[in-house]
Amino acid sequence: MVVNVTNIKAASDGVWEGDNPLNCAFPLLIVQVVIVLFSSRFLAFLLRPLRQPKVVAEILGGILLGPSALGRNQDFIELVFPKWSTPILESVASIGLLFFLFLVGLELDLAALAHTGKKAFAIALAGICLPFCLGAAISPFLRRAMEEEHGSAGYWQFLLFIGVAFSITAFPVLARILAELKLLTTSVGQTALAAAAFNDIAAWILLALAVALPGSHDHHKHISPLISIWVLLSGVAFVAFMFFVIQPAMRWTFQYYDRTRHEACICLTLAGVLVSGFITDLIGLHSIFGAFVFGLIIPKSGVCSERLVERIEDFVSGLLLPLYFASSGLKTDVNKIRGTEAWGILALVISTACAGKIIGTFLMAMVCTIPARESLTLGFLMNTKGLVELVVLNIGREKKVLNEEMFAILVVMALVTTFMTTPLVVVIYKPLNNHGLDSTTSEGKGKLRILACVRSPLDVPCIIKIVESLSTPNESVTLYVMHLMELTDRPSSISMVQRTRRNGVPFIHRLCKGRSRDEIEDAFSIYEQVRDQKQKIKIRHLKSVSALGTMHEDICHVAEHKKVWMIVLPNMVMGWGVVNQRVVEYAKCSVAVLSHQEAGESSISSGEGPKRVGVVFIGGHNDRKALEIGSRMAQNPKIIVTLLRLSDNTITSPYCEKEIDEVAVEEFKKQCQGESVEYEEIVVEGSLADFIKAMGRMEYELVVVGDQQVLTSYYEMEQAKVSTLVIRGCSENDRAKTIVEDKV
Repeated sequence: MVVNVTNIKAASDGVWEGDNPLNCAFPLLIVQVVIVLFSSRFLAFLLRPLRQPKVVAEILGGILLGPSALGRNQDFIELVFPKWSTPILESVASIGLLFFLFLVGLELDLAALAHTGKKAFAIALAGICLPFCLGAAISPFLRRAMEEEHGSAGYWQFLLFIGVAFSITAFPVLARILAELKLLTTSVGQTALAAAAFNDIAAWILLALAVALPGSHDHHKHISPLISIWVLLSGVAFVAFMFFVIQPAMRWTFQYYDRTRHEACICLTLAGVLVSGFITDLIGLHSIFGAFVFGLIIPKSGVCSERLVERIEDFVSGLLLPLYFASSGLKTDVNKIRGTEAWGILALVISTACAGKIIGTFLMAMVCTIPARESLTLGFLMNTKGLVELVVLNIGREKKVLNEEMFAILVVMALVTTFMTTPLVVVIYKPLNNHGLDSTTSEGKGKLRILACVRSPLDVPCIIKIVESLSTPNESVTLYVMHLMELTDRPSSISMVQRTRRNGVPFIHRLCKGRSRDEIEDAFSIYEQVRDQKQKIKIRHLKSVSALGTMHEDICHVAEHKKVWMIVLPNMVMGWGVVNQRVVEYAKCSVAVLSHQEAGESSISSGEGPKRVGVVFIGGHNDRKALEIGSRMAQNPKIIVTLLRLSDNTITSPYCEKEIDEVAVEEFKKQCQGESVEYEEIVVEGSLADFIKAMGRMEYELVVVGDQQVLTSYYEMEQAKVSTLVIRGCSENDRAKTIVEDKV
């Protein structure tokens, strides 16, 4: 069916009136978005076993939808991606790109980069200069190869575009690769992140220069070379105006309205992104430069910044940004790479780009006294490409600096270099099972070590409560507090990565003194000031930035490396529940999962009188572990422990188990002689969950019980209004796994 492109309607009248929705702009856009999202997510699922970043699936999905694969079918193209819809799709995609690059600028902290070590700066400089020089060296050959059908592009503009395309490192993609490979807290990971951040800034400067230079592709226009100077001067003036005028104004606005009118700050910021993009487009630079610079000047801390990121990042990165990859894929025709010469150029481009990046980084890292294996790993990591690479190539295509063949060659180069990063790093660099942790962990024998994992400050009071109940007067306790942060495909994950350094201490705190520390650290600092000084509790802070599917590896490794006695986890639901399940499954020590309400409502965390703890004993390995924990709590003079020996006819144990149970009970009584311990035998009527609820009404503030089959639902335990410690035993190596159900 022929569509009159001069009379395209926004919405259709419906199929009942004989109107085809796909001939109207908005319904067709909906179909295009659905197809793009489905294809990118499906490819991401297929590439997940290969541990490839999401950007690889998005680039590949765009290529498959374009003329390289499905787009070869003219019926498919005319139905789903007709030519008249291209400006609409690209406009929506450009809005997504504009706000995404604003978020990238918002996540980059120039103050932190200014204090980053000289080593990372030197590595970044070498990783830019050598590939740029090699790209410039082969650019005359590449330019001659495309002259026949394309005409002569501006020499200096073509040279700059090729050099920038070769020298770019994708900071967001690199951060997620490092997280996937568990290298974030290693020296290699931190050096690569810092160098990639420098590389990003340099790439934007070079790209601005390339855009400003005039090309000779349009013979109908006679543009003076002085125009480039005016464009560059206008760009410098714009940046200076943003940093010296707009940045103080935005800082004052955010401070003034930070606690009151968040909506005003968000609306002002969104409008600022669009205005900044318009101004840079007006002066001759691409609109994305304005959005990126505006993101750099926005205050990085505060409630307004956090809410701003929360409001727009999911919509932008999850819905609009894939459209940009799709629009790029629709322009990429791999079939244009035909003939021996074209494939030879592709091989030359890939080998030159890889050699320049890897060799340049490797040599400078060796000069900086980094071991050869780590230096080579840095080279492969810095060879990662991503979104900025596509932005450069699309701008080059729009400026007619790159023809379709060269555009396809460079897109394939970006895809290949990014795809090869993960497998090569896995083969070459295998950390010596330290994950960047401090190797000096020996703190003497007879000291209790506990690893507490937290997600928010609300978890802190209940963790302190458990640690205090397990500490004894003559024993020092080392509490390792691990702040769990999920690494997702959202731009805000980049800031988490930047705030994490070796041994879990955020490097942003070390570099930017005077800033507010993490709220969790502040909460524990307050506790250290007000706690009883007789309690020998040392607190060490760690951080884990990882995907939920692999976060348990960080927790279990730290627990084993630090030789902790017990892991304490907050009760995590939804997607976070998999973390608890896998920690319980793989940990080689006791595991405690805490569920709690607001800390201020806790009866245990308030008051000066002794606390009552009930240890429920029925029989079996799990309950014997409960006795062990109860005997430790009994040594605390502020706790009264009651051993509740229950008789439950529904639970049967082997004869040998009963003998061991009796021995364990007698041993518990002997160990607790002279302590505040009570003993009581009770016959259970109804389920054990009902009995636990009754204990809550009997003013027990903590109940320790072995995991029994009668405890069929943790929801039932949540109704008990009492902190419940459910012990899960493991016969292997006689270790127990503990689940704490803390309900106030």
